[in-house]
Amino acid sequence: MRPYRPLAIPASEITPEAHYFQRRDILRMAAAGGLALAAPGLAFGTEMLEAKPSSYDPGEDLTPEADVTSFNNFYEFGTGKADPAKNSGQFNPRPWTIQVDGMVGKPAEFDLDALMALGLEERIYRMRCVEAWSMVIPWIGFPLASLLDKVEPLGSAKYVAFETVVRPEEMPEQRGVFQPLPWPYVEGLRLDEARHPLTILSMGLYGKTLPNQNGAPVRLVTPWKYGFKGIKSIVRITLTEEQPVSTWNRLAPNEYGFYANVNPAVDHPRWSQATENRVGGGGFFGSNDRPTLPFNGYGDEVASLYDGMDLTVNF
Repeated sequence: MRPYRPLAIPASEITPEAHYFQRRDILRMAAAGGLALAAPGLAFGTEMLEAKPSSYDPGEDLTPEADVTSFNNFYEFGTGKADPAKNSGQFNPRPWTIQVDGMVGKPAEFDLDALMALGLEERIYRMRCVEAWSMVIPWIGFPLASLLDKVEPLGSAKYVAFETVVRPEEMPEQRGVFQPLPWPYVEGLRLDEARHPLTILSMGLYGKTLPNQNGAPVRLVTPWKYGFKGIKSIVRITLTEEQPVSTWNRLAPNEYGFYANVNPAVDHPRWSQATENRVGGGGFFGSNDRPTLPFNGYGDEVASLYDGMDLTVNF
């Protein structure tokens, strides 16, 4: 498998987020002992995270931070793109634990400190949703494989199931008579997908901890798949032998496949997937069409996972 190539030009020449780089400078000074890191009283979503840079970078302009944090899908806080940012202020992502169990030799519970100890990296990934909009985001996280190694998957494990938190007192769309989805939100990957080097659990973006609307405090990131696979606010990870249920695949299997690999040749029943609109790069709807790349441009890295599969059937 070909390793991802570093960007040929310095990141400082492509990033529109001046304050983001100021934070990176502060973090480097802190690591050298010159400054203390963020005070404990800072709200989640503003606390700085120290992360080593990686070579995962598609070499494209970053989506402005303001767009990444205000244009979201997170149905627990509302079905409109602006709803999560408006309605997630009462959500409290601390303290937090993730239970990892199922077909493993050492089931365990991990708090945020234990997750951070797995080694945070900054990775710039191209992301795309089935609604035909895309972003380029500097995620901070760690390879999911490093967490799975801690619990020692059994040989019979073939899939990894994920479950998000249920807190109706803090998540307005989880209460009331009419709710947009059944809760908890659940997702799944094949074990080899989960262990792929591109798959990470993210705890931050733009040098800071994840804002509530982006999935605080821990979310899944699989950049070659559509955005609905990126389950947010994860509380449980279970290794299984059978393919797990995923929320959108259960609700509308003709529209949302279990694999959800970005594929311009497979249209959503209500719109084409052949082109996409880059958020922050000319408008959300129609004015910034660009060709959709198979596997979202990560084909060299992940196509071998699906050798021999009909990806128009296993979409």
